[in-house]
Amino acid sequence: MSERWARAILTTYRWAGAAAFPLVGGYIVWRAGKGKEDRARRHERYGRAGHPRPDGPLIWMHAASVGETVAVISLIEHLIAYGINIVLTTGTVTSAKVAEERLGDRVIHQYVPLDLKPAVSRFLDHWKPDLAIMAESEIWPMTILELGARRVPQVLVNGRLSDRSFANWQKRPFLAEALFENLAHVIAQSEVDGERFRTLGARPVTVSGNLKVDTGAPPVDKDALALLQRAIGKRETWAAVSTHKGEETIAAEVHGKLKARHPSLLTIIVPRHPERAADLEQEFTAQGLKIARRSRNDPVTADTDILLGDTIGEMGLYLRLTEVAFVGRSLVQEGGQNPIEPARLGTAVLAGCNVQNFRDAYRRLIDRGGARLVRDGEMLAGGVNFLLNNDAARHAMIKAGLTAVDDMSGALKRTLQALDPYIHPLVVKSRLEGGDDYG
Repeated sequence: MSERWARAILTTYRWAGAAAFPLVGGYIVWRAGKGKEDRARRHERYGRAGHPRPDGPLIWMHAASVGETVAVISLIEHLIAYGINIVLTTGTVTSAKVAEERLGDRVIHQYVPLDLKPAVSRFLDHWKPDLAIMAESEIWPMTILELGARRVPQVLVNGRLSDRSFANWQKRPFLAEALFENLAHVIAQSEVDGERFRTLGARPVTVSGNLKVDTGAPPVDKDALALLQRAIGKRETWAAVSTHKGEETIAAEVHGKLKARHPSLLTIIVPRHPERAADLEQEFTAQGLKIARRSRNDPVTADTDILLGDTIGEMGLYLRLTEVAFVGRSLVQEGGQNPIEPARLGTAVLAGCNVQNFRDAYRRLIDRGGARLVRDGEMLAGGVNFLLNNDAARHAMIKAGLTAVDDMSGALKRTLQALDPYIHPLVVKSRLEGGDDYG
């Protein structure tokens, strides 16, 4: 593919999106019916603002879903301290709830506009951002091109490219370069990610480490934690968190295998998508298991087999109830989920072998002895059993995980240093417009 063809494809994408724009309403309504869109705010997906633009410099920060939102919260808090207005966009209902809980009215939250020219243009016409900061792997062609046309600096923070994404972009190098040349700076999670962005034409690229390490421990309602701890008492526990379809079934099978050896065992299952909880409850109940759903505040009694964590924003609660955690999207699907939160909260981490999206974090945890990979459900059952039976080994893994997380820290500082050339002029502008002396 030549550069000319790459430009032609992007032009076609631009106008095809504009032509399709009047037809997407039905799709958004369908998603709202499934609970995947906020029905009352779906107009924001068309670029229509839900708030007036405040005076002064403004940064558009985008984080697609929960993981990306949590990763940039500390960064956003530093930017707020500079006195700069922040519009934070997310793409999911769950991430919007996390943003509200963690940031409140300190930022303006909007749902991200569809990557179609009319929606993006309407969004940019209203907010007129001075800087756009995107998190992780958000490469939306129309958004990037529209920001580039308006000469708005675009910075990708905590940037990463999965094996699959990188392979796909390598097949279209001129298309990748036509997009990535619009980025003012890429701040990558790892050396591997940094080299991938350079290969695809991004300049400059720096490596910060993973911002998720510097986010701090997830919060917890202390009263809720104390109540559950009293209910659980001295029962042995393990958790399967951020699980995807199929992994909950495996976790329930592990519970059944271990119950004979650990009669008081409580298994905590936290699906990545809580809306699947009703189906999971039906599946587990059919197997003769007694379920307590957190969303209903079901009591955990002596005969409860599974605490089903079907709530949003309570990972800090579930992880504080155990010292052994399996991290999902790693046995039946590819990519893995973030192991840093479980390690930080004092759990021995287990995961399947498909953890490519968090390769660097797992490598460091495994090298230190804070995490182990398992091939299948049988090996997972053996790993959980071993850790429940061996206090010394379990505590050694927990300590090693905490050390590994500490070793990985510093990404926030390095990210702020890389952002300084873009942030400093806005700070000066904000202070001058506010009448403050600056010097």
